[in-house]
Amino acid sequence: MFYVYILHSKKDGQLYTGFANNLKIRIKKHNDGFVRATKHRRPLYLIYYEAYLYESDAKRREKYLKGGNGKENLKIQLKDYFLKNEWKTNASL
Repeated sequence: MFYVYILHSKKDGQLYTGFANNLKIRIKKHNDGFVRATKHRRPLYLIYYEAYLYESDAKRREKYLKGGNGKENLKIQLKDYFLKNEWKTNASL
């Protein structure tokens, strides 16, 4: 399986969108400080993920979620989460 995921930083309120073939190990690497992009933004919480059979489908979805339309759709889809948790509206997914 291949996964697209979104992490929320409780430290700075930003979101991070990523791709992995082993979700549990990848999230652990993020929270243990082994991922440069999120090292200084810990703790990070997994707030959303999707699973795909094909790597190409997961990468395409990750790219979409990082773009304008994808971000807007996620804001709608995760509306209740964002209402209850502080996050930066200009945060990149």
